[in-house]
Amino acid sequence: MTAYKVTNPATGEVEREFPEATDADIHTALDRAGGAFPSWAATDPAQRAELLSRVADIYARRKSELAAIITREMGKPHGQAQAEIDIVVSIYRYYAQNGQEFLRTESVDDAPDGSAVVQSDPYGVLLGIMPWNFPYYQVARFAAPNLMVGNTILLKHAPQCPESAQAMEEIFIEAGLPEGAYVNIFATNEQISDIVIPDPRVQGVSLTGSERAGSAVASAAGKNLKKVVLELGGNDPFLVLDREILPQAVRGALQGRMLNAGQACNAAKRIIVLDDIYDEFLEQLDSAVGNLELRDPTDENTFIGPMSSESAAEDLDSQVQDAISKGANLHHGGRRADRDGAWYEPTLLTGITQEMRAYREELFGPVAMVFRVRDEEEAIALANDSDYGLSASVNATDVEHAQQVGRRIETGMVFINEPAGTAAQLPFGGVKRSGVGRELGRFGMEEFVNKRLVKVAD
Repeated sequence: MTAYKVTNPATGEVEREFPEATDADIHTALDRAGGAFPSWAATDPAQRAELLSRVADIYARRKSELAAIITREMGKPHGQAQAEIDIVVSIYRYYAQNGQEFLRTESVDDAPDGSAVVQSDPYGVLLGIMPWNFPYYQVARFAAPNLMVGNTILLKHAPQCPESAQAMEEIFIEAGLPEGAYVNIFATNEQISDIVIPDPRVQGVSLTGSERAGSAVASAAGKNLKKVVLELGGNDPFLVLDREILPQAVRGALQGRMLNAGQACNAAKRIIVLDDIYDEFLEQLDSAVGNLELRDPTDENTFIGPMSSESAAEDLDSQVQDAISKGANLHHGGRRADRDGAWYEPTLLTGITQEMRAYREELFGPVAMVFRVRDEEEAIALANDSDYGLSASVNATDVEHAQQVGRRIETGMVFINEPAGTAAQLPFGGVKRSGVGRELGRFGMEEFVNKRLVKVAD
């Protein structure tokens, strides 16, 4: 049975299957992407920008249809799915509008004995390995800047997202991208490690996914001397530092933890609250979580639908039950919902201790954990007591002080008085075991660029 199939997580039913690529298919895809690179790299950047604008227009025109696909594939509520399309449109427009400036040749003003410039040239064929939790957005933040640079792309999507993967390739074709510049491959993990990454035409790999997947890909890429960008897991802290910010912080914690059924790498997974306001905060968050309802993801007004798959719900439940069995306090939820599909009740836990899996592991689902700390020093220490370092949120009425606290937290991103988020203009990425490299913004466009020096003697 094929691994690439649409299994509706709201019902558990398999709705569509797609055949895996043969080895011959993979070699053909490499030939196509490699063959397209020279001409695409030589294309005027203004033409590449025009194409990205057309891609954005197609996404905007087909928003409802595209949103319905990922609601079927991974259970994202339709309203949130449409919001994902909106940010995808903004990403393609951002690089269409700014990409030429980012690629401009820069002078080296103090070059000795002559003049020098640094050019931004394409890298070559790139492999993208993308996850299921934001099927269009994750691809856009990789594909948009790199197509603007002049690189060509092989894209391996998550096996549960074959329909959206196919739709994206069709959008590029409709927009007029040259044959082979973007190629979708329904590849196996073995084909990726044994055929694609070792191929000399492939110059880099970008992966968003689990720590385990990132380690495997980084190992294969390192063995073959290929550059990688890795955006992996997170166990992001959400700090609440004073009483005046409480109503806003409660809303931010709820949104930051439960959006997309809690399945976001930069979700607010560890909510850390100072002792003197802990009881008040917990009472408000407890009430808010208790009011959440699991609803049909096709309903425009649904906030939480099913998780992405039954296996994901089972893994989450195993972590939650481990915590409860070792003394964690369960305030709401804590179990699979009694219905077909991948439904998990919105859950609130306190009393998490170090011997519990939930203390160190990433909980990728609708489970909020609240930690009580004596003071800011303990809050910062707890925030940093993690193998991950993706993002952090610091909530306080004194913004300058919140920024000072944020500088002491070991993450790639800090958000003040709002849950962690994303935008086309903002560089996205982490430190420690959350990965290497950056996506989005100007920095995201510089990862797979040959910064070529040209020196002219005086």
